[in-house]
Amino acid sequence: MKLFSDLNLASPIADALRDEGYTTPTPIQAQAIPPILEGKDVLGCAQTGTGKTAAFALPILDILLRQQRDPARRGPVLPRVLVLSPTRELATQITDSFAAYGRHTGLSHTAIFGGVSQFHQVRALHRGVDILVATPGRLMDLMGQGLVNLSAVSIFVLDEADRMLDMGFIQPIRRIASQV
Repeated sequence: MKLFSDLNLASPIADALRDEGYTTPTPIQAQAIPPILEGKDVLGCAQTGTGKTAAFALPILDILLRQQRDPARRGPVLPRVLVLSPTRELATQITDSFAAYGRHTGLSHTAIFGGVSQFHQVRALHRGVDILVATPGRLMDLMGQGLVNLSAVSIFVLDEADRMLDMGFIQPIRRIASQV
């Protein structure tokens, strides 16, 4: 793959890539996007600033756009994607990336993290989101309150998994994964 156009991503995503001025994928993107689009699990490692977020966000958006929603399902949209992140700063950056790449898709997303009131985060969950980006601590807290339903999650991303494990999040990750 030499160009993003070689991936045949859904046109709303291709439009967003053009808006962002992206034409040529970085090595992590070129290696990760095709297998993710095929539904394979991927473990990626690359330096900061090499486009790791786009490497998983672009194919996730494409997969979500191509999935049929259950017409019998009523009520708020349950998250179909969960991205765990070690810090609120990174969670915010990931959410901003999904917003930029998914601006023409109509897919919804939110970030939940500690250090702020949970009011607006819970409100977003009640309205419904396709993509949930969360830190383990706040997610566990909201799960304990019965405010998060992960039963529809089919794509699970651990961003900076090594850092989360170094920070002692192994048990929360296991508990969260068991709910996916």
